[in-house]
Amino acid sequence: MATRRKVIVTAALTGAIHTPSMSPHLPVTPDEIVAEGVRAARAGAAILHVHARDPETGRPDQSADAFAAILPRLRAETDCVINVTTGGSPFMSVEERLRPLERFAPELASINMGSMNFGLYGMLDRYDAFRHDWEPAMLEASRDLAFRNTFHEIETILAAGRDRGTRFEFECYDTAHLYTLKHFIDRGLYDGTPFVQTVFGLLGGIGTHPEDLAHMRRTADRLLGRDYAWSVLGAGSSQMRIAAMSAAMGGHIRVGLEDSLWLGPERLAESSAQQVDMARGILSSLSCDFATPDDARHMLGLKGAAATDIPTLEDAAAP
Repeated sequence: MATRRKVIVTAALTGAIHTPSMSPHLPVTPDEIVAEGVRAARAGAAILHVHARDPETGRPDQSADAFAAILPRLRAETDCVINVTTGGSPFMSVEERLRPLERFAPELASINMGSMNFGLYGMLDRYDAFRHDWEPAMLEASRDLAFRNTFHEIETILAAGRDRGTRFEFECYDTAHLYTLKHFIDRGLYDGTPFVQTVFGLLGGIGTHPEDLAHMRRTADRLLGRDYAWSVLGAGSSQMRIAAMSAAMGGHIRVGLEDSLWLGPERLAESSAQQVDMARGILSSLSCDFATPDDARHMLGLKGAAATDIPTLEDAAAP
């Protein structure tokens, strides 16, 4: 009997792109983000990709203290791999974006593999009103935004991870980003199994046509051989279509409210867990199983939760 393939499902809980006015279900406070993580874990997610927000305004917050209100509770209430963003927000400096990694030394962290235009201003036309002044201002400012990820900045993030035993999820928004990843691997600045997250549908990156996905997979295979873990995320309405294509091609998938607020046309998702459940249907139809958190740790060569600097709840509460 053939062995059923195990697929890593990542749930990206809140991100820095969508704003609170876009959905009443977008988690903003630490309590909401933790509850989202617990629901996604119970639905079968192996990895939780974590951003933090200001609990009053919903604005992205990359301070270590903001993550300190979230990460110990996720560690206590789930067994998931915690993936801490170093992307933060495209408007932040690399020094800001590194603070949670430097303090908590997580098992896994995201890293963006190149500078790019990052256009969010198209969402302005979809909403009649915003609750906070920063929301439309941020979207409009993206018209003149280059998300900076220079070679020096990527090397700085890689070094911070290497010093702490943190592995990376390499976020590649276009073909050149795969070549940049190969460059750093060839220089010996990353070893082990690369976890390559190819991103589709952000304005400024590659599109969502099936040929775009096939091209990114072919390029990754040619540059990296087969010794890497390949995952995809599709932005907005492309989320499940891209997920299904990846699963059919032997890849892993990422879902969550960071990437899409929707379950279908005119139907808001109430949680990332609902999207994880939809992914379960896709995987079941392909005779695939969800990878457990420990499966993901084994596949990606991670150090384990006990080797991070994310405190236990008891330690976090100690004076």
